[in-house]
Amino acid sequence: MMARSIHIEAIQQKDRYLHSELLSKDELEEAMNLCVKQVEANLDYFKEKFPYSCTKQGQYPIIENIEWTDGFWTGMLWLCYEYTKDEKYRDLAMKNVASFSNRVKKRIELDHHDLGFLYSLSCVSAYKITGSELAKEAALLAADKLMERWQEKGEFLQAWGPKDSPEHYRFIIDCMMNIPLLYWASDISKNPRYAEVASLHFKTSCQYVIREDASAFHTFYMDYETGGPSHGATRQGYSDSSAWARGQAWGIYGIPLNVRYTHNMDHIPYFKGMLHYFLNRLPKDDVCYWDLIFTDGSNQSKDSSAAAIAVCGILEMLPFLKNDPDAQVYEHAGAVILRSLMQNYANKEIKPGQAILEHGVYSWHSGKGVDEGNIWGDYYYMEAIYRQLKQWNSYW
Repeated sequence: MMARSIHIEAIQQKDRYLHSELLSKDELEEAMNLCVKQVEANLDYFKEKFPYSCTKQGQYPIIENIEWTDGFWTGMLWLCYEYTKDEKYRDLAMKNVASFSNRVKKRIELDHHDLGFLYSLSCVSAYKITGSELAKEAALLAADKLMERWQEKGEFLQAWGPKDSPEHYRFIIDCMMNIPLLYWASDISKNPRYAEVASLHFKTSCQYVIREDASAFHTFYMDYETGGPSHGATRQGYSDSSAWARGQAWGIYGIPLNVRYTHNMDHIPYFKGMLHYFLNRLPKDDVCYWDLIFTDGSNQSKDSSAAAIAVCGILEMLPFLKNDPDAQVYEHAGAVILRSLMQNYANKEIKPGQAILEHGVYSWHSGKGVDEGNIWGDYYYMEAIYRQLKQWNSYW
């Protein structure tokens, strides 16, 4: 049973979605080929280093392997390799894997929960595609590092900060995307503890970070003394009470990933509630503003990356909804959003160092990456396209 009930809104534009065309193979191939051209242009630009999380004036700065976002670039290399079978993408991806192995062994900038974003897309993918033992070892070490964030009292993986710090006693909705690394580690190692922690964190997230109206907090604080719930807040959304678009999308994708591993269908209503809330707040062109509180005429920035993440979530959940009357609506809604990204947000001018998907927002409050490309937007856009073209063995 669900731990609690949430409100599931009726989809306001159901008929419009159902009367829209699904994406054709030609549309998908044209978009994917454009993605591959941009990645190819970026090979010599980044070489064995990595793109910064977001562009600055349209160009990615080049960094070492130190950010929480570096795995997205390697994931894009693996998608290109699987799509084209061109060894140049595999060769650079495996050099990245060696870098990620070094990073986890030396514990470089890993005192946070984003081990899944880093190692699922770089090393779990490499192991699935190539059988690399180095990649397998690095990913298992990353799972061990993520387990260090576990707070038994409260049953959650702490996002950041010292574990004995009351002010850091919190988790964020993004972590739904990190815990698949732990499920994978249980499958590979035959140690059930990884999956137990992942499942418990997921249940805690559904219980507290998703509001009764099916919107989501970005951050949820637990009581340091008791381990019980304290309060929700934001570090990324417009306000503590608004719905940060990317956070909503993390839930839309994170829930079906957890369903895939746990086979627990009782969580599907959370997905439906979060997705309906998201769809009902899309603007005219079907690509969300950076916070769902904003609508057309607000003069705020869109977040194309949140839209791409949500499409991936829809595609992930569809196989579990064979007999659901809304499944066809979801499929068509995903196509409507993705087509808008293809037509209005994809970068058509291929130049080294540029993003694939434009008009994203990293952090509005800090002014970082506002109306810029970001590397996770590039990745999820590519994933959403690729998984409709090929039979895809998920990296997550």
